[in-house]
Amino acid sequence: MGLCIYYNGIIDDQASLSGMIKEVKDIAEAFDWKYFVFDKVFPEGSIGKTFYNDNIYGINFTPPGCETLDLCFLSNGRMSSYVNLKFYGNSKDEDEQNYLYMLSTKTQYAGIETHKIIIHLLKYLSKKYFKEFNLSDEGEYWETGDEKLLEEKFRLYNALIENVADAIKNYSMVPGETFEQYFLRVMQQIHKKRQ
Repeated sequence: MGLCIYYNGIIDDQASLSGMIKEVKDIAEAFDWKYFVFDKVFPEGSIGKTFYNDNIYGINFTPPGCETLDLCFLSNGRMSSYVNLKFYGNSKDEDEQNYLYMLSTKTQYAGIETHKIIIHLLKYLSKKYFKEFNLSDEGEYWETGDEKLLEEKFRLYNALIENVADAIKNYSMVPGETFEQYFLRVMQQIHKKRQ
């Protein structure tokens, strides 16, 4: 639970992966964010293919309080992550294969300023290095650039998290109650409190 961004994309086959890595590394170092660099050069002629190898190309970084943000690709140029490749890379299930290309990052605990920096960075990178890039921002800052709306979204998510934590802390399971019944009762208490 917490405010997230969801994204996917395809690198432009004319873009410099090593150039993107260098820019992101410089930004991560400027903000003292942890980062990890994967392979820097795609195999010749691999971008745009349906198949991919077992390597990850690109960089990821982790601002304090934030989940890791992957700016990584499979050899075919589509965004993915090391974890997604390990979990879904060899799956024969079509639904699971779709997860291979779905990325998300929770920014809730990193705060508003870090969220804004990430969004501005992704806007910049998407224009310079991507053939295709899609992002959905639960804070709606990507879509609107509205700082007041972003602040309100953060406030709502913080209140929701606090309400759930408070309800779980103050309402114990009743003997014989299933987890589903307990959860429904807790959610009803949260709903009553919000009214």
